[in-house]
Amino acid sequence: MPFDTYVDQTKQLPRLEWRRTEVFGRTASYGVGGTGPPIVFLHGWGLSGRTYRAALKRLLAQGFRVWAPALPGFDGSRALAEGAGDLAQYAAWVNEFLAAVGVVEPVVMMGHSFGGGIAIQTAHDWPERVRGLVLINSIGGSAWRRDGSIVKSVAQRPLWDWGLHFPTDVLPLRQLRRVLPVILEAAVPNALRDPRNFWQAATIARYADLTDELQELKARRLPVVVLWGSRDELVTRASFDALCEHLGDPMAVTVDGSHSWMLADPDAFGEIITNVIPVAMSVRADDPAKEVASLRPKRKKSNAA
Repeated sequence: MPFDTYVDQTKQLPRLEWRRTEVFGRTASYGVGGTGPPIVFLHGWGLSGRTYRAALKRLLAQGFRVWAPALPGFDGSRALAEGAGDLAQYAAWVNEFLAAVGVVEPVVMMGHSFGGGIAIQTAHDWPERVRGLVLINSIGGSAWRRDGSIVKSVAQRPLWDWGLHFPTDVLPLRQLRRVLPVILEAAVPNALRDPRNFWQAATIARYADLTDELQELKARRLPVVVLWGSRDELVTRASFDALCEHLGDPMAVTVDGSHSWMLADPDAFGEIITNVIPVAMSVRADDPAKEVASLRPKRKKSNAA
């Protein structure tokens, strides 16, 4: 069943509690819940951990302790003191956040889109913090598109091309009623609260090329799983391929969905995570790489639009 088809089964699942702490002397908002091995989830651009609460409940139900911070400048977390300069500043913030909330053991760090880029940077800059990565439609791949043998870089991608694909990729038509409210719930207040940070972060995401960091993680043999929606035109197939290439053929899972598939179908996300989390926690670079094309969980059909 495609991942843009959703059946709500969240009512009896455990929930995150939303709290505040201080990071670098500034207020930070975050969600936390569950018991078990720690997972840190980093949200996409313009959103917050609350946007993903339906998907994150599936992690709680599987026996994990989940931390979902609102990144600087979003959903009640104060912006970085000197503004959003680069991914390394966000990574330093994540490291300090983990210290502030008392997380001492290495975590599986999971990031969607912009959050995936921050997860990569954090694993690179603070290796003692991260035991494995799960990257979901993540930025960081060096390529934008392939025209025959010619590869165009992310730096060559014009702004209009992002704008062309953004509405349909982030808001899949079949699940517009499901995805639109949760995105607007976060994106509109974030844009109004701190428009400078909002657009600075977007610029960082647009030009993120983490080739060097990915190759270093490959050399360290860090366990990494890469998930990507086959209809994603924001993080393109070329970008996904470049990400995997620089990581040295990690476990790569291609799902039938768009950029926001985990928001559109949190049940499917939960089923996939059941399979990939053990890989992220224990696989080594000399284990056989695995790619699963158009992975579809076995679930009852839905009448959702």
